[in-house]
Amino acid sequence: MRCRSCAHAIFSFVHDLFEEKDVDLESVNSAAPLATRMRPRSLDEFVGQEHILAPGKLLRRTIEADRLPSVILSGPPGSGKTTLARIIAEITHAKFIRISGVESNVGEMRRVIAGATNRLRTSGQNTILFIDEIHHFNKAQQDILLPDVESGNLRLIGATTYNPFFYVNSPLVSRSQVFQLEPLRVEQLEQLTDRALADKERGLGNYNVKLDKNARRHLAKLSDGDARKCLNALEIGVLTTPPAGKNGTIHFTLAVAEESIQQKAVVYDRAGDAHYDTISAFIKSMRASDEKGAMYWLAKMLYAGEDFRFIARRIIIFASEDIGLADPEALPLAIATQQAVEFVGLPEARIPLAHATAYMCRAAKSREAYDALNAATEKIEMEQTQRVPEHLKNKHFPVNPER
Repeated sequence: MRCRSCAHAIFSFVHDLFEEKDVDLESVNSAAPLATRMRPRSLDEFVGQEHILAPGKLLRRTIEADRLPSVILSGPPGSGKTTLARIIAEITHAKFIRISGVESNVGEMRRVIAGATNRLRTSGQNTILFIDEIHHFNKAQQDILLPDVESGNLRLIGATTYNPFFYVNSPLVSRSQVFQLEPLRVEQLEQLTDRALADKERGLGNYNVKLDKNARRHLAKLSDGDARKCLNALEIGVLTTPPAGKNGTIHFTLAVAEESIQQKAVVYDRAGDAHYDTISAFIKSMRASDEKGAMYWLAKMLYAGEDFRFIARRIIIFASEDIGLADPEALPLAIATQQAVEFVGLPEARIPLAHATAYMCRAAKSREAYDALNAATEKIEMEQTQRVPEHLKNKHFPVNPER
């Protein structure tokens, strides 16, 4: 009896400890930001991600059939990872517990797992453990989840802005379905804006707002696919613009939109996928002699704070690999660019980088030397290594006749 009482006390403690993290989608704090208040409450309200959530798609089928395994949602900020996790919990009537990969620790993880196991055994209710920024978990924290994810004691929904195949442990990835969320399109962000202005319960429908089309488009374009950024900028503009006229109309103009969203925040992480994707676009644009495109990607990297030395190194590699024998002056120019940017530093370093980029785009291209080296390397790897022919050997030393 004493053991049963202890077990019940432990379960009650764990339940009470995490009860406050269980989210009710119908109850949202009225003081919360607009983006939080306007979170979709069902799949039908969810905007975007049609490639995985449209009727008939795998993720939607598994959610509606309550057959969803543990999943990892990868995507940029504001694409709906947290919202989707909450909707899944609501549809499947599961206990929803949210923790942060930044703040959580091993002790908290063990308590959550114990609570989920007891809940499943005593009431049959599943637990969805949502881990935001799961890439911040170290290996030990991720490994703790493995047995219970595999046994089904809890369903894991991990969210990350990074590539999970690089930043999440392979055993955990192999036990989960990975879904990639995409940035929202401009039209989708405009749809969310209109919805927020019309909603009187959770949105800004009680304000008499006249939103100019160019202002709406400006918010949507400069939000870079981030619904949170778009809606919060809309709210700032509405709440800080004084009403005018007899009807108290808040005129949301392009000027208001520009003030509300301030400077465009480029989605770029020098250690993440955006870093590699952008440098790839830069190189491929130079390879295609697309000078305008290459300049755009160069400007994006510099604007986002990329290391100018890294860009210079990539230009040097490109000059030898892609231009090579077609224009032997490209490599000396690239090396001179590297020396120039080291000498002058930023912000002036951007000028020789632009100079070199334009030259690489306009130069003729030849990969003969690079391809020849690759072919020779393949022969060495795949075939028997050839001996040096006699006529190519070093003849400076006399041959020992007794040898």
